[in-house]
Amino acid sequence: MTTSVQQHERAKGTRPGLVQGRVALVTGGTRGIGAAICRELADEGANVAAGFWHGHEAAEKFLADVAAEHPDQRVTIHEGNIGHADDCRRVLHEVIDQQGQVDILVNNAGITIDRTVAKMTDEDWQRVIAVNLSGAFFMAQAAVEYMIQRGHGRVINMSSAIGETGNIGQVNYAASKSGLFGLTKSLARETLFQRHRAEHPVGEGIGLTVNAVTPGYIATDMMATIPDKVLDRIRTQIPVGRLGTPEEIARVVAFLAADASSYITGQVWAVNGGLDM
Repeated sequence: MTTSVQQHERAKGTRPGLVQGRVALVTGGTRGIGAAICRELADEGANVAAGFWHGHEAAEKFLADVAAEHPDQRVTIHEGNIGHADDCRRVLHEVIDQQGQVDILVNNAGITIDRTVAKMTDEDWQRVIAVNLSGAFFMAQAAVEYMIQRGHGRVINMSSAIGETGNIGQVNYAASKSGLFGLTKSLARETLFQRHRAEHPVGEGIGLTVNAVTPGYIATDMMATIPDKVLDRIRTQIPVGRLGTPEEIARVVAFLAADASSYITGQVWAVNGGLDM
């Protein structure tokens, strides 16, 4: 019996990819959700640039694996600290130098430093905000300036359901992910305004869109550290009764990155198994 997943994979093999020939930069792209996004975009025809920080050996293995899976596409890796504005700008220009262009930016890199408010240090707060929120801003700032000159592009910010609900011990993480909602909506408006000023009239071509995705509880290495009893309790809170997979997030990102998704901008897409119903 052919499953829906097998039908989906078979269909992908017989049609042009959603992002055929585009270049996608995915921060935090060599592991977890970021790695799944890179693979999905490559499956859909994109040349992929994966950002990472530390773990050079693992990043090289990721590069070798994805390059072997997609021999007709260019796959590169780029080391940089997204918490530093200068590194954000350097990585973007490095990708342009090596890949020739950047059409899609996925702001996926993020960290957690979980402590209650009473125990959270200044550094705990500032580091999480610097990577998760400020890093997304600096990457988007550099990318959007470039995309406006070209007249088109896609920016996709990876937020979190925690940004909507909050969570004990994660006030810094929740604030950073909630901040991405305002960043997404404001940047979506500004890009339309700036495109018009740059004589790329709104309504023409594939546009320059900015959207966000909010994953719920996803089966990644981060979740693997949670005790079984806690995971069982989490599952009871999810209407579909299970954790999501990185691939389920990646498919939504690929959809938003597609040329054909030009009528979607300034939106927040929840992929959380009904957690917010």
